[in-house]
Amino acid sequence: MPLDVMDETLTLILAGGQGERLYPLTRDRAKPAVPFGGIYRIIDFTLSNCLNSGCKRLYVLTQYKSFSLERHIHLGWDPIFNNMELGRYIHILPPQMRQGPNWYQGTADAIYQNFYTLERERPKRVMILAGDHIYKMNYRAMVDFHIENDARLTVACVPVEKARANQLGIAVTNQNSRITGFQEKPKENPATIPGDPERCLGSMGIYVFDTDELVRRLAKDARLETAHDFGKNIIPDMIEDGARVFACPFKDENKKQDPYWRDVGTIDSYYEANLDLVSVNPQFNFYDLDWPVRTYQEQFAPAKFVFAGLGDASRRGQALDSLVAHGVIVSGGTLERSILSPAVRVNSYSHIVESILMEGVNIGRHAQIRRAIIDKGVRIPEGTQIGYDLEEDRRRFIVTESGVVVVPKEMALE
Repeated sequence: MPLDVMDETLTLILAGGQGERLYPLTRDRAKPAVPFGGIYRIIDFTLSNCLNSGCKRLYVLTQYKSFSLERHIHLGWDPIFNNMELGRYIHILPPQMRQGPNWYQGTADAIYQNFYTLERERPKRVMILAGDHIYKMNYRAMVDFHIENDARLTVACVPVEKARANQLGIAVTNQNSRITGFQEKPKENPATIPGDPERCLGSMGIYVFDTDELVRRLAKDARLETAHDFGKNIIPDMIEDGARVFACPFKDENKKQDPYWRDVGTIDSYYEANLDLVSVNPQFNFYDLDWPVRTYQEQFAPAKFVFAGLGDASRRGQALDSLVAHGVIVSGGTLERSILSPAVRVNSYSHIVESILMEGVNIGRHAQIRRAIIDKGVRIPEGTQIGYDLEEDRRRFIVTESGVVVVPKEMALE
């Protein structure tokens, strides 16, 4: 019986970045471990795609502040993936430093330092994913595309606005989807899609390599003084040598008209992606039973809304256009276009507008919160205002360019 293509494919998930632009949300956790959408972590979207695509052999490469990420994978994903009898498993792979004393110097170096794993696994091909993007994608279809085109490397690509080209790798392709040029985060004059001068073909940081090609290229790059990065070094080098490098068009499993793929790498992009979820018809669909997003959830009681004062309408616990997780108690407060993680408590007369409250946040009476991210475990004192006087907020908290106020994890305000 022939092997399934996913049996022959090893999946490596890069989850070790510092996430500096997401500070202070990444002060105590890796970027892929940052909460998203109330009950999820960012890495859950990549792992759910892996599960739904039939990926069987997974390694998650960690590095900075990895404890909460490792704990989340252990609790939520080990029970789903790990079945050695069926050849399914997920392993966490911290830096082994087999090639020297340095931590990972770039995306390519992260794979190079784990050649030992490739030698043990001996896969026919290697799929490399990022653990910090929000999207739905069938990786099996990309592997099939790679095989059908006899490619040595396949890069998943998505059309992006020209203004975003300086944030991504930009591919230039011929009519057969073969990549003939590659610009890594071009600061000016990015190559646009033929016939579409306002959009470029952006790399999603998702790669499928033939294993022998990957090993040869990384070994060569390791001997050179480079950034040891796929976009800056490996891909352009392969194109220059005439290797068969193809662009696989992104097919969104959200089944929306416009493909949804987000790199929530800044506080503002993270905030906007979260707040989109509370709209009437959000671009990202959490409620799709055909392509579900999974996560680990602790045991909490159902969410509860309390009418805390008979005859006093201002003490009616209510949530308007909001996402409310389990374990939340809204006791006489009002939520508008907000996202509440588990075990949040909102007390009487408080008013929360367009804000994200993470696990265990407690909002005191008469507090007013607007356009804010309140990280885990913060207690907001009675009568506090956040988001109404940004100059005052800047003295105590972090305020982004767009005016989003971020209160760091477990910050003492009393």
